[in-house]
Amino acid sequence: MSNSDKQSEGSVTFLRWFRGLIVIAIVIWLANLVYQNAINPEAEHPFKLGLDLAGGSHLVYVADTSKVDPLEVTELMSALRDVIERRVNIFGVSEPIVQVESSSFVSDEPTNRLVVELPGVTDVSQAVAEIGRTPLLEFKLYSEELAQQQVALGGLESISAATSTTTETELATSTESDEINIAAIANLPFEDTGLTGRYLETASLEFAGSNSGRLANEPLVNVRFTKEGADLFAEITRANVGEQLGIFLDGELLSAPVINEAITGGTAIISGGFTAEEARELARNLSFGALPVAIELQSTQTVGATLGAEVLDKGVKAGSFGVVLIIIFMTLWYRLPGLVAGVALLSYVTIMLSLFQLIPVTLTAAGLAGFVLSLGMAVDANVLVFERMKEEYTKGSSSREAAATGFKRAWTAIRDGNVTSLLSAIILFWFGTSMVKGFALVFGIGVLVSMFSALVITRTLLLMLPDVKKAQATSLSKLLASGINK
Repeated sequence: MSNSDKQSEGSVTFLRWFRGLIVIAIVIWLANLVYQNAINPEAEHPFKLGLDLAGGSHLVYVADTSKVDPLEVTELMSALRDVIERRVNIFGVSEPIVQVESSSFVSDEPTNRLVVELPGVTDVSQAVAEIGRTPLLEFKLYSEELAQQQVALGGLESISAATSTTTETELATSTESDEINIAAIANLPFEDTGLTGRYLETASLEFAGSNSGRLANEPLVNVRFTKEGADLFAEITRANVGEQLGIFLDGELLSAPVINEAITGGTAIISGGFTAEEARELARNLSFGALPVAIELQSTQTVGATLGAEVLDKGVKAGSFGVVLIIIFMTLWYRLPGLVAGVALLSYVTIMLSLFQLIPVTLTAAGLAGFVLSLGMAVDANVLVFERMKEEYTKGSSSREAAATGFKRAWTAIRDGNVTSLLSAIILFWFGTSMVKGFALVFGIGVLVSMFSALVITRTLLLMLPDVKKAQATSLSKLLASGINK
């Protein structure tokens, strides 16, 4: 062999070792990062545990969609879910799960439920209070017809007196009106207009000016509607000039100004004798949580932190035992290449855990099951490659030639097997419930990472090994041959 050939071979060997050491260094760095994030309670990227592992509260609400057009129910429930998610996130709840369920096949009337899971919140009363703080904003018109029906049916005699009092009271528009006596009309009949918090865009705190006809610096809440809500608000005020428009929050009448003219600006003022703090809190709650439909708590369930810790402990033990047994089997069966596959498997575990922290993935018991299952998938590609290597090594190829050819010949089988597994994960994630989605997500990520660990990490580490042939009698050759040519 000439000097130039030796130099070229030395450069290639150095490059192989350099690549291998870089891969090992990156894996060690990731492992340290995962460890530091796991032991540090204030880490920037900790593990996100689901309700069944961290403990927490499981709440089920029933939405009142009886007065909603059936064609709009799906859209309203989606909006309701988004609102609740924003609300519980504001309160600092970690990784809440809010989902919509329908049960129209087991009852005469469709039932729409909202399932809320709050990991880490084990006090049910606290969880209910946080969800319950979400207000329902409604705008309703006073109905003279309903009032007369109440009188005809023997309703309250005070309705007539209260009505005459309110009709004699001169009020400004709904955006700049004086408030009528709420106590006097609290029992008056109002009918829905269809304008609710569903159409609310923003709400902000304001203070009345000295020329507004209100008390100077009176705290007010200015609400602005979406384009659709503004059009509906303009239509309502245009068609009901001279009528009272009641503003209700969670069924409680806040104000009932008289509409003097059509209002096309898409804004309204809510005033109810608020303090500045009350008005600020109301504006915040409306901005981040005006419910499009009313909800009622149906059931609650608490998962204790102790039970969650036990499930997590068993899942970690199962994963640890699985990794150890796989490494032992691969080492005994394939010897040195099997040991390399074991190192690649540890790299796979490290990469998966780092992805759980950085994405982040909310880990549930089903997700842990998917992770443990994916451990076997992670070495499946290695088995295919090693079997092809055995065939090439038996034909007389050197170890590196056998490795290169083995990866090339095994690629189609690896590709087809992993693509079918990935398609299964996608289908489960698309159509499954929250528990099934947790399993599918972890399993799908595992399939992708396992392909990377087999085709990149295992290949890089194998090419670091000395290039030997079957006829060579060195101890390293015997060790390699006993694994490859078993």
